[in-house]
This record gives sequence, structure tokens and C-alpha cells, in this order.
Amino acid sequence: MTLANWDDQEPYHSPQPGLGGAWTQLGTPAGSKTVGLNRIQLGPGEVSTPAHVHGADEEIFFVLAGSGLSWQDGETYDVRAGDFLVHPPLGKAHTLRGGDSGLEVLAFGTRTPLGGAYLPKLGAYWLWPSWAEAGQGAHPFDREPNLDWPAPSPRPASILNLDDAPSENGGRTKWPARVAGATRAGLNWDELLPHEEGPPPHCHSAEEELFVVLDGEGTLELWSRPQPGVPFQTEPQETHPLRRGSVVARPAGTRVSHCLRAGAAGLTYLGYGTREPNDICYYPRSNKVFFRGLGLIARLEALEYSDGEPSP
Repeated sequence: MTLANWDDQEPYHSPQPGLGGAWTQLGTPAGSKTVGLNRIQLGPGEVSTPAHVHGADEEIFFVLAGSGLSWQDGETYDVRAGDFLVHPPLGKAHTLRGGDSGLEVLAFGTRTPLGGAYLPKLGAYWLWPSWAEAGQGAHPFDREPNLDWPAPSPRPASILNLDDAPSENGGRTKWPARVAGATRAGLNWDELLPHEEGPPPHCHSAEEELFVVLDGEGTLELWSRPQPGVPFQTEPQETHPLRRGSVVARPAGTRVSHCLRAGAAGLTYLGYGTREPNDICYYPRSNKVFFRGLGLIARLEALEYSDGEPSP
């Protein structure tokens, strides 16, 4: 599975008071492996989750519509459409509340495997160098969020509106999440002119990418792995239409390259990617390889093909 649309997914309304609003999973239906993506729609006054901090995950939020408040360690900040919010691991405890007209956000995060060990016979988690008792009290989402919401303070650098982000390519490419402090992943905003091609077809060995169409329409092009005797590819082997709400997942290691192309109305989208220093990127049209951690690009003169592990 490569493609999903938020209009085709059923929102989930939790009966638990600590999980407010309507939640729509988007990463899993699109086939993502290491990246989570949710669309959260909060009504007036609804709070998304209990205030929380992640030990390893970095969260990036993008406000699609409406307005509200971001609660962070006892302070609040106004948020509005076009804002990017970055929450690093072991950062400030945070949550969101919908304003008078509600609040709609996209929440991106890596799916970091849990560390530690569970001791079922003892009812404890071993979280080196300490431990925690398991199953004590009611589930956190069964409890009402108990927070004070003071008047909003001046916004920190970790909240940045798209209009204030530096840009390139005539204002059609922006990296707001990086400017707001994201270090483990990137979330870029791109606008393609009618029939314009985005970054050339490519695939990653270690990095997973996720794309969300915000406006316009276009095409997802998929380029299969090179074939013996055909060192350069000139046309995609598969195409899929894109529209507002389309979510494209491109996990690492598929050997299938991808490219986004705008239609007659142009295409505006968000591009999320994990930052993997050991990633290698392959470009099938030019037969080039980008060793990203080294900052080196090389053109392959010959290709060898393998469907499994290399021979010893």
C-alpha cells in the first residue's frame, strides 16, 4: 500500500475523556512503517491528549485550519492555520486545545521502538537505571486533563508560521520545521507550478518519506528498480492521481523510486522525512547514487542486481 486519502478514512472519536477530538490515522493506511501521522480535529475547548513528553520521539505538528492554544509546561501560546510546532524528545510537556472555531492539525512522529523490559510476574517495567510499577491506577486517557490555561505568552522559536519561514525557489520551497528546531526529521512545504516535476525520481535505503497534498492535484509516479540491460529509465512504470488530502508513504528499502508531478492546477504539499545519516539515495533516470551521510554523489558505470543477501 502506497497511497491513502483523509476523506476515505473513518475518524475515531474516543470515549475516553483524556483523548479529545476526532482522530484519523493516515500513516498506517498509506503503508508507512517507521512514521506515524494523525489528523486531529478538535472542537471548541477540546483538548487533544494529557500533557506529555516523549522519551525518544520528535513530534512535529502542522495546523491545517482554525486556531487554539498550545500548552507547554504551564504556559500557553496562540496557534493558528499555517503554524508548525516542534516538540523534541525530553522537551516540554505539551498538548493542544481547540479555540472558538475549533482546531485541525496534522501530527507527525517517528515510531521509535520502546526500550526497557517488562517484568510481567512482578508487574514492573525496568527502565534503566530505574524502574516503574505497571498498571497502577486508571488508564491515563480515562482521566480528564487537569490543566490550568493561563493567558497566552509570546510564542517561542519552536512555533513558526509558514508565512514567516525563509524560502527558496521563488518562495515555493520552505523548511519551517528545521527553522523551528527539528533535528531528527524534516517537514518541508513545497509548491509546484502546473505540470512541474518535484525532486527527480529517487528511492532511499534507510530514510522513510511521507507526503501530504494540501492543495491542487497531480500524479504520483513510481519507477521500478532498474532491469538488466536497461541502465537508464526514461518513463515511470506506474502512476496514481493525487488530490487534496492524499497521503503518500514511501518506506525505506523498497527499491521503487517515486516522483510527484503537478497537474493543470499546480500542487502544494508537505514532505516529511526521517534524517538517517547512513541513507543512500538512488536516482534511476541518471543512474546516480547519493551517499547522504558523506555528502557525495557518484554515477554508476555498471549495475549488478540482487534479489536477496549478497553472497559471502
